[in-house]
Amino acid sequence: MTTLYVSHPSALDHIVPEGHPERPSRIRAVERVLENERFAGLVRVQAPRAEPSVAALAHPEAYVEAIVAAAPKEGMVAIDGDTVMSPGTLESVLRAVGGANHAVDAVMAKECSNAFVAMRPPGHHAERERAMGFCVFNQAAIAARYARTHHGVSRVALVDWDVHHGNGSQDIFWDDGTVMYASTHQMPLFPGTGAASERGAKDTIVNVPLRPNDDGAVFREAFEAIVARVDAFQPDLILVSAGFDAHRLDPLANLRLDEADFGWATRRLLELADRHAGGRLVSILEGGYSLEGLGKSVYEHVDALMGR
Repeated sequence: MTTLYVSHPSALDHIVPEGHPERPSRIRAVERVLENERFAGLVRVQAPRAEPSVAALAHPEAYVEAIVAAAPKEGMVAIDGDTVMSPGTLESVLRAVGGANHAVDAVMAKECSNAFVAMRPPGHHAERERAMGFCVFNQAAIAARYARTHHGVSRVALVDWDVHHGNGSQDIFWDDGTVMYASTHQMPLFPGTGAASERGAKDTIVNVPLRPNDDGAVFREAFEAIVARVDAFQPDLILVSAGFDAHRLDPLANLRLDEADFGWATRRLLELADRHAGGRLVSILEGGYSLEGLGKSVYEHVDALMGR
């Protein structure tokens, strides 16, 4: 398989307060792992910058304009209780959006089999009109809508294995029967959404919550329920909100997954992509706050994307 790796130095320029878990060293941890000669075959590109108007695929124009206006020239501004913007944030966010959409372009054009987009901040907590949970724009949701509007994709599956429920993605796609949002996550935990009873207006929201201290075996059983639903949905494209904070080393949650569990989950989704979507799969980095756990998990994830 040919795997595309999309990133950009601007991911390091989103500055957060001292001690904030969503820090630039997360990207450095990913980069260190992918310097391994095992990943020499990755096709590496820099994320292009999206115009702010592109974010309006998933967010109202007024919200997009408010975020652009909030970008500071110096210092930091809080746009949510735990979400900040620094002078480098807007560039990083727009390149995160542009990078995800570029990856969609590449897999749709068959320039690569699949892609991994490593940018920050993450996006899946950003609701239609609200930034939260470290997230400003929801780049995975924007990429799903971009695939629909620019490539005529009929059905997109967005699978989210971040330990925190992607309330933003669920909010954006609640009424949209063309996008299946499927998540496994810890409950109870921030943001408090993601019960199995939350199914969306078109029954295309799939939540399979896990309990604190659940391990890889329980995760794999839960993930098979998601695989079954996605399989029945028959998507033309699979997107992954790839958070790695369900790893046992992560400080923000209480699941006990190992890095091998993420490799396994990646392979299961690749099987679905081969069956329904011509192999087209784009993975977008979300959470993961233990640098060791993040690095090990990304190793297994990208290794699987490359067909190993």
